[in-house]
Amino acid sequence: MPEMTLDRIRGLVGTEVGVSDWISVDQERITHFAEVTEDRQFIHVDPAAAAATPFGGTVAHGFLTLSLLSRMSADVSLRPQGTVMGVNYGLEKVRFLAPVRAGKRVRGRFTLLGVEDRAPGQYLFRHQVTVDIEDEAKPALIAEWLGLLFTQGETE
Repeated sequence: MPEMTLDRIRGLVGTEVGVSDWISVDQERITHFAEVTEDRQFIHVDPAAAAATPFGGTVAHGFLTLSLLSRMSADVSLRPQGTVMGVNYGLEKVRFLAPVRAGKRVRGRFTLLGVEDRAPGQYLFRHQVTVDIEDEAKPALIAEWLGLLFTQGETE
């Protein structure tokens, strides 16, 4: 997304500001995440054993789905003029609502909840993010995500 004035961004509070592209969550991605995090529970890495569960096959780690928010936000991020960087500031609320089965695709829907001035050139952005699972009614997760953006120069 192009850079915008803070006034224009603040005018978007309460609205859905973007929907990311779809991201594939295939077994290879799930297995790599299991190795990196050392969370090798069978529901993530053993298709035969996972097939006997109510999931009917392997599922992504909730934290894998959550970690994809960074990639999803790259498609829809609002940036004040003069932005030099943004950092993850944390999460207020996270709920994992439905499993993401191996082979599915997910995308993020971002609603801007607020923009708070923290210090000169620092702005705390608060988004509600809903992660949709392709062809499923229930989302994978809903989170309230905080990002701190740093700017230089004129931003109003």
